[in-house]
This record gives sequence, structure tokens and C-alpha cells, in this order.
Amino acid sequence: MSAATHQHVHGHNCGHDHHHHEHNAGPIRVDALLSGRGVSFARGGRTILEHIDIDIGAGEIVTLIGPNGAGKTTLVRVLLGLEKSDSGTIARRADVKIGYVPQRFDRDPAIPVTVERFLALGLPDAGADVPAVLAEVGASRVAGQQLHGLSGGELQRVVLARALLRNSNLLVLDEPVRGVDYVGEAELYGLIGRLRTTRGLGVLLVSHDLHVVMAQSDRVICLNRHVCCSGVPETVSQHPEYARLFGAQAARAFAVYHHAHDHSHDLAGEARPKDPAQGQPK
Repeated sequence: MSAATHQHVHGHNCGHDHHHHEHNAGPIRVDALLSGRGVSFARGGRTILEHIDIDIGAGEIVTLIGPNGAGKTTLVRVLLGLEKSDSGTIARRADVKIGYVPQRFDRDPAIPVTVERFLALGLPDAGADVPAVLAEVGASRVAGQQLHGLSGGELQRVVLARALLRNSNLLVLDEPVRGVDYVGEAELYGLIGRLRTTRGLGVLLVSHDLHVVMAQSDRVICLNRHVCCSGVPETVSQHPEYARLFGAQAARAFAVYHHAHDHSHDLAGEARPKDPAQGQPK
């Protein structure tokens, strides 16, 4: 069991202690591409992250879920070194190359650039590998199109191709299926899963959906300032409603994450323990 889940049974019950000042972070996982221990971050007097432990290993898909304002994007930025944590430790393996796909990728329609040209920018060999990598992500047909004219799903594939062209071994995807329909979401999840398998990539995937996650996730972490719980997703591929909507093959891309917390959050976001006798917050 990774240290990111050291306080939990590897399932769905989240009976961990919330006396965060007594947090004892475990050792950094030596085989992990990227690790965080005891990561805390505050801004303007408000705690955004509180004693976060997380690991992403090679060939591993970790899905980070949580409500709006839970600190997901902030955690990603801290892990990538774009923000500095107030306390805690961030460790990156010496050979890690991170391909970051942000939540927003702004394109200026006033600047004409084709997909091929965009992908070749900054590459020493003028993008000789671009056609092969576009084919790998299923986006060959958009090679000559203008970048600003792509749909959400097409753009995600192109940005994934950009990360692969830079030999990334860790993909960090911040809500990659935002603005993509369910069928496109299933296809993107399938693509990410294949890249993990064929290239041995580590993947940190951020999702705003608290329940429906990528079925191939090795671990789901529920974040709301602190790690509320973590565990493994359960497949929904046999659920007749999913099969009817997407077809059996597409449905296999999705899973449902069931989780039960031993606490609630008040309006300020503070954790409040539940009364075990009544199952209600004190």
C-alpha cells in the first residue's frame, strides 16, 4: 500500500483521524515518479491544502477527485513547482519528465497556426515524429487544421501528443474531459489507459466528478483540503444504463467510486467529526 493511503484500508471506509497537527507523514516512496508528504498551503489566511500525502508511480493512474474549491488544482500546481507549499516535502524522481495538460488551454484565433506547426514548435528535428504521435493519439486527421478550430476532445488529443513528443513519463491532466461529451470522455479515458500500458506512463488525473471516474484508475483520492479518503474504483461496465448509453465497450472506460467519510465539512470547510452513534455531524 502506498504511503498516500497509509491511514486507510484499501477500500472505501475512511476512518482516519483528523487531528492534523499530529500528522505523521510516512517516508517518501523511492520508486515513485512524484511524491508529496505533509503538503500544506494557505493563501490570504485561508487553508487550501492540509497535510497531503500523495504518490504517482510509473505505470500507475491516480485520479484526484473533490468538490469545487477542494484544492485540486492548487495541489497540482504545488506538485509541479508552480506554487510553493508552506510546509511539507515534494520529491521528483531524477528522470521524471512531466507533461502537464492544464484545465484551460487558451488559443488565440488571431494567430493562425496548424496542429502540425504547433506540435513542431521547439522540437530540434522540426517535428519529424509528429505524424506518428498524432496517429498514436488518434488525431491524424486534424494535422492540417487550425489549432483554434479544434473541438474540446480534439484539442485534448493534440495536447497529449505534445506531451508525448517531449518524452514525458508522467502525465498530469487537470480535468481533461471538461467540455467533452460522454462518448468523447470514454474515448479519452480509453486513450489514456492505452498510453499508460504501451508507454508505462504515470498519470495523475484530476476530475470534478465525485463518483464517475476512469475505470483503469489504480487509486482514487478524494480531496477536500485534506485527503478525505482513498481507494479503488468499481467498474460500471456491466451497468445496463451505461451500456445502453455508450455501448458495452465505451462503458468499460467508466467506474463508480463509492466512499463514506467519517466527517463532514462546515461552511468554512473545516472538518467536523460525526457522532458514531447517530451517524450525524456533531
